[in-house]
Amino acid sequence: MRTVMSTTKRDYYDVLGVGRDAGADEIKRAYRQSALKFHPDRNREDPEAEEKFKEAAEAYEVLSDPERRQRYNQFGHQGLSGAGMHDFSHMGIDDIFSMFTDIFGGGGGSARSRRRGADLQIKTELTLAEVATGVERTLEFERLDYCDVCSGSGAAPGSERRGCPTCGGYGQVEQASGFGMLFGRMVTTCPTCKGQGSLVVTPCRRCKGRGRCPKERVVNVKIPAGIHHGQAIRVRGEGEPGSQGGPRGDVHCYVSIGPHPFLERHNNDVVCRVPISFTQAALGAKVEVPTLDGRVDLTIPQGTQSGKVFRLAGLGLPDLRAGRRGDELVQVSVEVPTRLTKDQEALLRNFADTEDRSVLPESESFFEKLKNYFTGNGGPAE
Repeated sequence: MRTVMSTTKRDYYDVLGVGRDAGADEIKRAYRQSALKFHPDRNREDPEAEEKFKEAAEAYEVLSDPERRQRYNQFGHQGLSGAGMHDFSHMGIDDIFSMFTDIFGGGGGSARSRRRGADLQIKTELTLAEVATGVERTLEFERLDYCDVCSGSGAAPGSERRGCPTCGGYGQVEQASGFGMLFGRMVTTCPTCKGQGSLVVTPCRRCKGRGRCPKERVVNVKIPAGIHHGQAIRVRGEGEPGSQGGPRGDVHCYVSIGPHPFLERHNNDVVCRVPISFTQAALGAKVEVPTLDGRVDLTIPQGTQSGKVFRLAGLGLPDLRAGRRGDELVQVSVEVPTRLTKDQEALLRNFADTEDRSVLPESESFFEKLKNYFTGNGGPAE
């Protein structure tokens, strides 16, 4: 979406002048006031008025939708990526008015204008392995679609429609009060026929005159490798049909990524935590570690300390845009046995008698500091 007014988007709450705890009615009132204030017809000499008008419409689209508002509150503007936002910078003023008929009492443009259908949201869960390779998913969902019996007209087959007595078949009525007074007059959608100019005489039995029925829909969607949790894939034209023959909306497939038994994702890298014995750490060893490409052998050098991280280049996740794979980071933790046999305990006691602390990097440093501490160099007073 193109940035409105500047290279940095303003906070939507600041745009509408409301607090972050504002309720739906307060947000609606604030948007209506902003639309009145910045409407281009009232600000013909202000070149920025139209951009401010569209900025307010964008803010209202987010803050009036509970799910979008929650994502915005949590992640800011970046959290709205893939949320099915309209590009208000390329929309006409009449198109914006027609989107929010509940705010302005009817369509701001032509009542017979073709309006886009509703978008739908679907969730699908991927494994980390599927994120690494990309996957094709079959989505099954229900949407309102044109009735098969009446083909969306709402009228029983063979029946006729009659002209609307309220608007005389025009689909519009003229209103000269309230909001319309600001611009002289206002033409709004006819409340009786909903802008169609005619009424159904004998409703279709199946859809009861609505012209729409719930239908099952199955579509395939390709999910690219490297996608992140919460991102969405847009399937264009698979939403609900628009009014007056308008285009269909879209389907937004939101991705959630399930936990992996061994790996954790950190951007394009994955982290694996592997326990090793203290003898493996001291003597060195080869251990088997899981990766997204299968199992690999990792060489543990002699004297490895607990917490040491080894990097396996190119065994992470691909970047969603560049395609280059991240790395796998293997962090080892040295485990101390909780139970010893008598022979093992005897061997360890013999080892302890011959243990040289000077070859222990952390112990040497610690005991040197401890000695200085108690001999007066920074230690407690005698």
